[in-house]
Amino acid sequence: MTTVMVIVVPKGSTVESQLTWLFGIGTDSEGDFFAKDEVDDSELDFAARYILDELGIEAEEPDADKLDAILDKHKKKFPTTLEFAKLARDSLKDINAKDDADLVLMAWLEREELLFRRLERHIVSDRLKTGFMNEEIADVDGFISFSLSVQNRRKSRAGHSLEHHVNALLTARGIKFERQVVTEGKSKPDFLFPGQAEYHDAKFKIEKLTMLGSKSTLKDRWRQVLDEADRITHKHLLTLEPGISESQTDAMKHRNLQLIVPKSIHGTFKEAQQKWLMDVGQFIKLIEERQTL
Repeated sequence: MTTVMVIVVPKGSTVESQLTWLFGIGTDSEGDFFAKDEVDDSELDFAARYILDELGIEAEEPDADKLDAILDKHKKKFPTTLEFAKLARDSLKDINAKDDADLVLMAWLEREELLFRRLERHIVSDRLKTGFMNEEIADVDGFISFSLSVQNRRKSRAGHSLEHHVNALLTARGIKFERQVVTEGKSKPDFLFPGQAEYHDAKFKIEKLTMLGSKSTLKDRWRQVLDEADRITHKHLLTLEPGISESQTDAMKHRNLQLIVPKSIHGTFKEAQQKWLMDVGQFIKLIEERQTL
């Protein structure tokens, strides 16, 4: 059966930017309507799979047998997010955490995403086989609750995954930092460099302080970072969200918020945006320089 999806998005929005990149629509194309009859699963990278997932489209799972072998001990239960992140890293024996930071981070994230989706398929399939009937009455509430738990687990894991892998990347490189420590009131930046003691030391040079927010997806949540670490006026935010609209990135620049995006995702942004973006390797170099001053 042939399925047709019609997508209507606001002009100039992040979603429009993402779809323009995904389907290879040139900015000089005529008209406001475009058609694409297929997307090759074998060519999908992290950014493409991210966008399709946002649209509710699941791409095929590559190397299913290889993933099952890695997940052999976990097919009945989800590990904690920390355990899952480590499982993904440990499964990539040829990846050295001290190599190209952008490539390393994306390799870890992509492996964990594939492992998670594969494990989810096993666990959800087993649950669906048992059905949602209670004494011949459909358990609608039970089904809805289970469906919501699946969606919430996906969102929660993605955010924790990025934080865990960034933590591992920084630790492997000997960079001094602390996670989720209080700066003011209830404000707790995701990563504070070099740490809480230095931040609260009035004699410590402000130019040597750095804060990093970490959000796998942004939407309008990037503004939350602005209220963290008041001493640091120029803040940094790492995201995996591709093709963010120019209006959003312009607003970030206006608020002294530097966006960091892994190098492989830069191509989803417009050329003018790419000149401003920072990649993971550049951010790490900045921190290393500040910690050697």
